[in-house]
Amino acid sequence: MSTLAASPAYDAAARRRAILLVCCCTISGAAAQLLMKIGMTHFVPNLWAIVTNLSLMAGYVLYGMNTLLLIVALRDGELSMLYPIIALTYVWVTILSYTLLREPPNAFKNIGIAAIVLGVAVLGRNGKK
Repeated sequence: MSTLAASPAYDAAARRRAILLVCCCTISGAAAQLLMKIGMTHFVPNLWAIVTNLSLMAGYVLYGMNTLLLIVALRDGELSMLYPIIALTYVWVTILSYTLLREPPNAFKNIGIAAIVLGVAVLGRNGKK
């Protein structure tokens, strides 16, 4: 183990970077899911039609890049702290669905979203101790 990896400043910087990467993953994951949903509205069960479906393919590519970023983030962070942050993807997907896809909001969805945000906030506060 190098002295750099053992220093408290490195650990704090690595943890911050991991949290930032996971937050970016939540946004890119939501965008990927939205692109896949849009691509599926034009879905044709034909290999060539699937490959040329730009929204669908862009969603798959973005989801793949999202997975690679997540692997990098998990390398330097605590899994028990980072993984619940990934639940924010549900928040972004719901907000994007409301705004871009004009899906109707309802109280149950909004309560669920509030619970996720509250849970991530509680975990984040606990992680600073």
